Amino acid sequence: MTTAPRPVSEETVSPPVMSERRVSIVGGLLVAIGPMSLSLFTPAMPEIVHAFGSTEAVVKLTLSLYFAGFSFAQLVCGPLSDGIGRRPVTIAFMAIYLAGSFLAVLAPSIEILILARFLQGVGAAAGLAVSRAIVRDLFTSESSARILNLVGIILSVGPAISPTLGGFTLEFFGWHAIFLLMAAVSVSVMLITIFAVRETVSRDLSRIRPRALVRIYGELLTNPRFLLPSLVVAGTSGAIYALATILPFVLMTRVGMSPTAFGVGMLMQTGSYFVGSLIFRALMPRFGAFRLVGVGAVFVIIGAIALILLLTLQEPSYWNVMGPVGCYAVGIAFCQPAMMTAAMAPFPRTAGAASAAMGFMQMGAGMVGGMAASLFTDPVTATIIVIPIMGAVAVGSWLAWRRIPEEGLTASDNVEIQRYSDE
Repeated sequence: MTTAPRPVSEETVSPPVMSERRVSIVGGLLVAIGPMSLSLFTPAMPEIVHAFGSTEAVVKLTLSLYFAGFSFAQLVCGPLSDGIGRRPVTIAFMAIYLAGSFLAVLAPSIEILILARFLQGVGAAAGLAVSRAIVRDLFTSESSARILNLVGIILSVGPAISPTLGGFTLEFFGWHAIFLLMAAVSVSVMLITIFAVRETVSRDLSRIRPRALVRIYGELLTNPRFLLPSLVVAGTSGAIYALATILPFVLMTRVGMSPTAFGVGMLMQTGSYFVGSLIFRALMPRFGAFRLVGVGAVFVIIGAIALILLLTLQEPSYWNVMGPVGCYAVGIAFCQPAMMTAAMAPFPRTAGAASAAMGFMQMGAGMVGGMAASLFTDPVTATIIVIPIMGAVAVGSWLAWRRIPEEGLTASDNVEIQRYSDE
């Protein structure tokens, strides 16, 4: 038997100082710098192996340390934005990203390049943590899901063109020029923050006291209404971040694609996410964002199983790798808007910390997945083991979330989400 959905409030939780459209556009641009920093860089990884006389395993650390910086910095920038403000924290962290970009251009060794990538990860963390906090500051429920869906559509454009742009830049100008592009992107984000973003929280330094932060994170990580949907987000998008570590060596080293062909070929992943987001947006008014998560889970399962079967039974090719990855990406587009909304809904006063903790889990999953993949000498073997496991974690967490009892929820919980559960 299926229970009827609980009534959902569409009221904003604070004065709408920015419209849905502006929050969506600004949020998409803020979030995009993180994935773009991956997509621009990945075509250059095999070239950097030769440029520094290094190894694939060492060069993969440029991604692993990027993930580390991105993950742990969110635990700082999210609460800082709760206490100091969204705008100043974003600008400060973008300055760190800019410094890392210039350090990468001048890097005399692979060790310095790894450090530069770590700094870029630290700086890029603010875009993800702050953008979702701004959404929670102003909107809830289906409004939040609509915005996060549009953020995803905007987000898919940057990473869609970034591998292609990175591949062409590499072939015509060399890998140093890729980091100059990243520097230009960070300056653009700072200008957008200064001129297009309005502050959505009041300054309150009590929110960033160490004891308060420990208590807040303790509450988040022990609350299943936060933890389970965050694990769905981590398992799905974390798998895509882990693939950023693996795919260059599968498609360029094993399949034999050039950097430019690899960059163009990655349009399968981002294009699938884009199409999935558009379909989700069309279906959401009829079915609701939370019911559509089940459709996303099916796509994730199909993509994971297809990766295992195709790469076990056949030699890797572009289509038997990117076809399943594209299916997986469609699943992400259906899962994330509702699950992000569900995770942050109970925490209106500490939205930055909630966004940061979710982002930490999301990027941390990508870091752990990438590190796990580096343990395998064969990147194809890594793909068929690591990615399906992450998909299983996401789907299992969603199934567990659906079984959380309704009892005990009150208006003060601010849990304004639709629930559909089979009894």
